Amino acid sequence: MENSRANAATEHGDAHKLAIEFTGSGSEYFRIWIVNLLLMFVTLGIYYPWAKVRRLRYFHANTLVGGQPLGFHAEPRKMLKGYLLVGVLFALYSVAGSFSAMAGFLAFVIVAAIWPALLKSSMQFRMANTSWRGLRFRFKGSVGGGYRAVVPLFVPGLVILAAVVAIDNPNKPPAWYLATLGIVVVVTLAVFPWLLWNLKLYQHNHYALASLQTTFKATLGSFYKVFFQTFGVMLFPIGCVIAIAAMAAVVSIGSFSSDVLRTGGMNRALVLIFVAASFAAVASTVVIARPYFTSRLQNLVWTRTGNASLRFVSDLRFGSLLWLTVKNWLLVVVSFGFYWPFAAVAVARMRLQAVTVKSRVDPDTLVSQMRFKDGEAAGDAAGDLFGLDIGL
Repeated sequence: MENSRANAATEHGDAHKLAIEFTGSGSEYFRIWIVNLLLMFVTLGIYYPWAKVRRLRYFHANTLVGGQPLGFHAEPRKMLKGYLLVGVLFALYSVAGSFSAMAGFLAFVIVAAIWPALLKSSMQFRMANTSWRGLRFRFKGSVGGGYRAVVPLFVPGLVILAAVVAIDNPNKPPAWYLATLGIVVVVTLAVFPWLLWNLKLYQHNHYALASLQTTFKATLGSFYKVFFQTFGVMLFPIGCVIAIAAMAAVVSIGSFSSDVLRTGGMNRALVLIFVAASFAAVASTVVIARPYFTSRLQNLVWTRTGNASLRFVSDLRFGSLLWLTVKNWLLVVVSFGFYWPFAAVAVARMRLQAVTVKSRVDPDTLVSQMRFKDGEAAGDAAGDLFGLDIGL
């Protein structure tokens, strides 16, 4: 009977849909958030792993996939070890940099050399401690894959630090150093879509639940398309503000007398245009470009993630996310930051409920098959990790 249902579902394509629902509320999360904030302040940050576990358990428990909540099972004490390790690494880097440029460069090389392994451990830890219907997720990426995904992210910093080490007087850098810095910035901007695609490829190619493993089919060209579209969205309001400011400046200058122009009226007009353009750049990046990029990237990444049995579909709308972003920023400012947990819940609800899981077979049949094959492997894996969770 189950096989006939599965075959019928397959013939009709993605016949089974698992909607994602978020049931959390801002008032509930506010109580968790304010207690976490106070305890982190009292303990000078040591409470952070416990705070993060409380937050993740709340968000996971209120994320229902097909009506069933996710679970988060990490132990804060184990996570504390991971955070202390990262803290020691960055402390050594900071101390080394204060002694000499060469020491800072060597410390950066060491951090870059071990960070891919830490990323792999972090992904494995997060997945192994996340469950759905009693099944633990897995991350099956290799350490070598982590190096291929992460090391390119450190290359621009390594080039810049190497140039700093090579110059004699940092206070008077030579022309070649400034040229190198400019080239690195331009090249980094040009290849950043590839860097992000490379990282997402490593992550979304290796998520697993029992015997099922996801694949990532988004192309590099699709990432560049999102970046170019975001850049255009960011430039449009900047251009509008510059045009309005320029028109206002021209009108103002036209009303000045020649004596006023000679005493700095033109300079004030140029300052007005520069300030307006700068403000527009920041505002358009935070308020407009970021929601646009977030919505387009989420839709691209998750809609192109799946396997032969199930896949994800994301339909996060830019207009809805833009309005929510503007509303959240205004209320956070007016409330002096106390609206932040309400904003976090609202964003989580919108982003999660925009995603649907589609399965070719009945979910109950799929889970029973996966449970038979899963055994205790995922639970064993969760005990063998560093306890590191760097949030990627």
